[in-house]
Amino acid sequence: MWDCGQPFVGSEALAQGLLNRHQLRTRYRAVLPDVYVTRDSQAPLQDRIAAAWLWSHGQATIAGLAAAAVHGTKWISDDTPVELFHANSRPPRGVITRRVQLHSDEAQLIEGRHVTTPARTAFDLGRRGSVSSAVARLDALARATRFSVEDVQAVAAGHPGARGLRNLESVLELVDRGAESPQESYLRLVLIRGGLPRPQTQVPVYADDGLVVAYLDMGWPELMVGVEYDGDHHRTDRRQYLRDI
Repeated sequence: MWDCGQPFVGSEALAQGLLNRHQLRTRYRAVLPDVYVTRDSQAPLQDRIAAAWLWSHGQATIAGLAAAAVHGTKWISDDTPVELFHANSRPPRGVITRRVQLHSDEAQLIEGRHVTTPARTAFDLGRRGSVSSAVARLDALARATRFSVEDVQAVAAGHPGARGLRNLESVLELVDRGAESPQESYLRLVLIRGGLPRPQTQVPVYADDGLVVAYLDMGWPELMVGVEYDGDHHRTDRRQYLRDI
């Protein structure tokens, strides 16, 4: 019996004789029009991205947070809407489409799908929402892809009339790929906005023999001051608590 662990186009599976209508109806469920997954699938974000691309008949470019997820960015919720650059202005629920200007060097192929490049993805995400939330998004994207600020600025130069450029400029001044979570990004911004010098991230701590024994989230090595953000696991995991201390 044919079984597909990935999203697939139902009408194509029927036309190829891989399934009959009863099997399609009883063993699979539609996550988007004519795009199916197994009935027990929770349809995580990566599957919904694949489904949205199939829904577009392979004509769309994956963008925004969906593109960031494809590039390996962490801290993106599974229920995040899938953003596509696509001409269809009436997307189904769970999909957002935008008609935008996209230069040829601002997209790349990943597993056969068009996805905005890290620099173009940063350009899009950095212009939206508050500066704090945009910095957290770009910190995570920078950690996953190591895009350069200069590359993002080059993208911005190609879109002089785009909305949110001033916001993007502020965000790019604060991006730091050393942040290992959104909470660390927000904490760093609190320190900066409180009037403290910009801290270094991932500050190494050396033992007497010169070996690195730990990394502090952020701090000022010249002052021998470090700052840590401890998540709930610090409180609930005894071993982690002792290690952190």
